[in-house]
Amino acid sequence: MAIHYHCRHCGTNLGSIEQSSIHSETLGLHKLTEQERQEMVAYDLSGNIHITAICEDCQEALERNPDYHQYDFLIH
Repeated sequence: MAIHYHCRHCGTNLGSIEQSSIHSETLGLHKLTEQERQEMVAYDLSGNIHITAICEDCQEALERNPDYHQYDFLIH
């Protein structure tokens, strides 16, 4: 099982964790609301977890341009 992190705005691969077993508390997933979990966490048929987050570049772009919050996808 692996945990893959991707930016939800630009699709950049943020990194992966190769772990045979890991608790959701370790990842902080227990702090998400049910809606946040549905939007940010997906599982594939191989048992891998895919988590959408935000990369530093997109975070900086959103801070400089608050009107970008209306878009789901940003291109650098």
